[in-house]
Amino acid sequence: MTVTETMDQKQQEDLARLRQLRLIDDDFFSKCFDKETACVKLVLQIILDKPDLDVVDVRTQVFVEHLLNRSVRLDVLATDSEGRKFNIEIQRSDKGAGRKRARYNSSMMDVNLLEKGNDFEALPETYVIFITENDVIGLGEAVYEIERCFVKSGKRFGDGSHILYVNGSYRDDSPVGKLMHDFSCTNAKDIKYRTLAERVRYFKEDEKGVAAMCKAMEDMRDEAALAARLAERKEVASRLLKKGAMSFEEIAEISQLSVEEVRALAGKRGA
Repeated sequence: MTVTETMDQKQQEDLARLRQLRLIDDDFFSKCFDKETACVKLVLQIILDKPDLDVVDVRTQVFVEHLLNRSVRLDVLATDSEGRKFNIEIQRSDKGAGRKRARYNSSMMDVNLLEKGNDFEALPETYVIFITENDVIGLGEAVYEIERCFVKSGKRFGDGSHILYVNGSYRDDSPVGKLMHDFSCTNAKDIKYRTLAERVRYFKEDEKGVAAMCKAMEDMRDEAALAARLAERKEVASRLLKKGAMSFEEIAEISQLSVEEVRALAGKRGA
């Protein structure tokens, strides 16, 4: 098979995959919602039941780095006109929507939203929202709101942090029920909310939109391949470090990692 034939085959595979993508698929969701304040505003207004909420900034695939411990990549990070911050995560896998992950996302938002020297009261109100394909909480509700509260009275603690789980399998004629229906549609003509339908139609039917989405899928393949190669190199370096017979410089040369990366791996092994 020639290089051209291989490229054509990959393009056809991408187009076939694109036809099956839905908003409940995180890669497609992130692409559709990137810098798209109207779509994010609609979703937040419905889920939070805040019809006056106005979104002023949207970023997708936001990498929040922690120098010493685990970093996170947020599907969507949005800001409204009152300065509130919203992290929206799409999860098809129940395992990926764990309660401690929601807690960690919330804490990472806080760490990165308070500048050095600022008072703690400067922390903005934050929302971590998981939209899950299945009812991961299991109580049959459309939206689960999780708040810190005083145990005896049940009164809210009021620290400004909120976690919500949205049941992607929920269906009825309510706004949330219709929204979750739309998140499961592969065809724009079946989507009830026009704002979402137009965005999905652009990436599935418009020539420029389809090209942009196919390019995004190609970039994701390249990123996955790069991550796999890096993981292999780290595995080689880890095995050599375990033997303890080589210098960091020698291991770096063999594994094709930098000396700094080898040192970091050695530090983790010694921790």
